[in-house]
Amino acid sequence: MPVAVLSSLIRPLVEGRLPTEIEPRFFASVDELHALAAEADIGWFDLDRKEPMIEAVRRAERMQWLNSIYAGLDFLPLDLLAQRRVTITNGAGINALTIAEYVVMLMLVHAKGYREVVRAQDRREWLMDSPGKQELAGSRALLLGVGAIGSLVKTRLEAFEVEVVPVRRSGGGGALGPEEWRGRLGQFDWVILAVPATAETDGMIGAAELAAMKDSAVLVNIARGAVVDQPALVSALQQRTIGGALLDVTTPEPLPAEDPLWSLDNAHVTMHLSGRAQTKMFVRSAERFLENCRRFVAGEPLAPVFDPARGY
Repeated sequence: MPVAVLSSLIRPLVEGRLPTEIEPRFFASVDELHALAAEADIGWFDLDRKEPMIEAVRRAERMQWLNSIYAGLDFLPLDLLAQRRVTITNGAGINALTIAEYVVMLMLVHAKGYREVVRAQDRREWLMDSPGKQELAGSRALLLGVGAIGSLVKTRLEAFEVEVVPVRRSGGGGALGPEEWRGRLGQFDWVILAVPATAETDGMIGAAELAAMKDSAVLVNIARGAVVDQPALVSALQQRTIGGALLDVTTPEPLPAEDPLWSLDNAHVTMHLSGRAQTKMFVRSAERFLENCRRFVAGEPLAPVFDPARGY
């Protein structure tokens, strides 16, 4: 009988609902996790800290399937997991809805100058005019990354009459190909990053790309901080060669208190909160895990499968 080693946080959502062929064992501490890891055929080792998760993976020598609520798993020993032929399912798409909502919120906050409205309320000052007058309708957005998150971003922005042009490997059908988008950067009011963190996307927005953008264009990053050359971005914001940056992710995280991004009036730093601005993450994760448990017992393919070689 396969053993599933699971966090006690998920216990109320899965206990009594797992297939009878799977024996659950729950951990409530790092020590308990490390003690149980060697017994795991199925592991769901998620913690707030990465190092104990890495150690649990190393100890789980007989594990066949590793599940995680995290979408990005580049911090794990992926070579080891590939060597052991462990199937990995991740949290891709679990928080897509709330992250897509966050993108719309950030864009509206910037367009309407809403940060200044909040500050005026704190000062008990009645503004006589709107600090921001930009309308989303009629603007154009370049969308890099059309996975679970990007797809929802696209439909929501289109409801605001934003023209969204995605970048796809194949191009065509209104999309730009991977070799086309850099030459078109100057045509967009928004550049939205929703790509996975891979060697291919590392630093994909650098000084050259920022220089190619409109001086009024806004960069929106909900991917990973490493996707952007952050010193180049700071320089572009300081020199106002772009209109602004809406950053849910930075390098590093947490962002040091002395980092210049905090004090730039044309940068919004939202502390990687987009995926946390919801109440149903664990419910959605548990439902997906239970379905995958059914598939595991039946010998059916699991989903979504994380590919260590691609990094997503």
